[in-house]
Amino acid sequence: MSEAAKPATWRVVIAFILDLIFSFFVIGYLIAAVTGDTTDGGFELTGLPAIILFALWILYMVGMPRLGGRLFQRLFRAI
Repeated sequence: MSEAAKPATWRVVIAFILDLIFSFFVIGYLIAAVTGDTTDGGFELTGLPAIILFALWILYMVGMPRLGGRLFQRLFRAI
């Protein structure tokens, strides 16, 4: 890929940080809703649900770029 076709570094970094935070909270809340671990302030996962959260989070962060990009990578055109 040529230098002109690469996205700006700030866009790649911001997209990564937003993907990291957003995916953690979305996946975490979905798991908490299924397992009943929601609280008034959000969710609190311990034990197996927490392990599942981290496994799915890593799978999302590693796997989605291979399938076309994560959410904020696409929005920021940082692919």
